[in-house]
Amino acid sequence: MPLGVRNQQEYLNDRAMKSEWVAITGATGFIGRSICDLLHDAGWKLRALLRTEARASAMQGTVDEWVRGDLDDRDSLQKLTADSFAVIHCAGAVRGASPQAFDRVNVEGLRNLIDAILACHSTPRLLCLSSLAAREPGLSFYAASKRKGEQLLEQQAGALNWIALRPPAVYGPGDRELLPLFRLMAKGIAPVLGNRDAHFSMIYSRDIAALVEAWLVQDSCPSGVYSLHDGRMGGYSWHDVCAAVSRLCQRPVREFSVPPVLLSVPAWINRTLAPRLGYAPMLTPEKLRELRHPDWVCDNSAIQQVLDWQPRVQLEEGLKLTPGWCRQLDR
Repeated sequence: MPLGVRNQQEYLNDRAMKSEWVAITGATGFIGRSICDLLHDAGWKLRALLRTEARASAMQGTVDEWVRGDLDDRDSLQKLTADSFAVIHCAGAVRGASPQAFDRVNVEGLRNLIDAILACHSTPRLLCLSSLAAREPGLSFYAASKRKGEQLLEQQAGALNWIALRPPAVYGPGDRELLPLFRLMAKGIAPVLGNRDAHFSMIYSRDIAALVEAWLVQDSCPSGVYSLHDGRMGGYSWHDVCAAVSRLCQRPVREFSVPPVLLSVPAWINRTLAPRLGYAPMLTPEKLRELRHPDWVCDNSAIQQVLDWQPRVQLEEGLKLTPGWCRQLDR
């Protein structure tokens, strides 16, 4: 086929694909917003699940249609997934003090979504954000719930076209978890919660969004669980991160080993009081086990073998693109 005709056919196929709905949960979260921004800019038609109207105001013009509800609401999930070409599942529980707090969203919520997808007239494909923590389910309730969610998907066999992604530490514009740490490091202090020799992979949020679009435009992708990172083999050490921050902020950054008791005591207090006071804590003894684990390095060769995707941004460049943590960069 002549090149011009082939390109025209690809263009027509692209337009037809993007005229169909892409459904997304967790659209207003950190990673979800990054995905929505990129897909909107690329011309995809987005329909998103929404728990409260207040969260939608910041994304006006990005999402084409909102469906009010949550992962417990089966009617809303049916409206969300109806006539969808694909479903991107970003919603999840990251705070809690009991297995039930995580399982209700990360396991039962996913089960409800799968049921809605399988009830569709034409079954959409599913991309589910898991977590690298699922590799070590014995560390925490959160990690265990994420692994249970992956097992739910694995049980679908040929009934569903799906992939689950295990991202490592994610950072970028809009991040609320790592940004306070980077702000402290910009002042010259790097608190190390566990072993100074620990290594961990990282990824810039926009690279995850680019992977999602690569998955959308590809005709097929083998179902399975895939890890991903920013392309740095062997991950980062605390020394690597401190060196990057030091160069960007033009000041020395010193590592400070946090005494275990400084975090263990408030973690146990959270565990004791959370059920009585009805709040969902981030810091618990189980979360500390995650944070202190010495090896969160992952390998992204499997996902690169099945998708036309390459991570573009490593840590130092990603920090330059992330506002609000270093005054020298915001000037």
